[in-house]
Amino acid sequence: MPTLPPPTVAWAADDDPSRPLVVLLHGRGADESGILGLAGYLPPGASCVALRAPLVEGGGFAWFANRGIGRPVAESLHATTTWFRAWLDEVAPADRPVLLVGFSGGAAFAGGLLLADPRRFAGTAVLHGTLPFDAGLPVTPGRLEGASVLVARGEADVVIPAELLDRTEAYVTGDSGARGRVVRHRGGHALTADVVGALADWVAERLVELAGPPAG
Repeated sequence: MPTLPPPTVAWAADDDPSRPLVVLLHGRGADESGILGLAGYLPPGASCVALRAPLVEGGGFAWFANRGIGRPVAESLHATTTWFRAWLDEVAPADRPVLLVGFSGGAAFAGGLLLADPRRFAGTAVLHGTLPFDAGLPVTPGRLEGASVLVARGEADVVIPAELLDRTEAYVTGDSGARGRVVRHRGGHALTADVVGALADWVAERLVELAGPPAG
């Protein structure tokens, strides 16, 4: 495994450490600049940052080495999640809520982080991607008990194998124990207005939940 570079990040605005943190994770072959635009559609109340994946992939970057689309190499995924957690623990100590939002390859990476440490994250959005099954991470019944997970998929997605999309949806809404929500649309492997709207609503709900009941 090559030595991983220092993290490259892009903030939507100056970070406010007193607020929850939304981490945006781009797809394979892209970089942080594209997905940062999602921050403009999310509700206020959190700091938003987009992180660049550590592995060079074509003209962009990737979160892990693949043995097939949606199927990470276990050793690679372990190395990059360890790298990510070292960065995250500096930016967001354990008492700062963190929401993960991943698209495509970033969705699989977000899913890997969630499976590795379900209690670390206040919510995880898996957008047009799969959980990293068969990559050395536990997918046992009850593993995600109580975790808030949003899954989005396009009915015409021909990038991520349908069997992995189906397996992700079934696990998140079934045996995992997560508080799972699924958004489907007729499109393909792209973020639609419906998905972005559902994501914004989900983030807003998480922020209200994290704020707790009003005083008095």
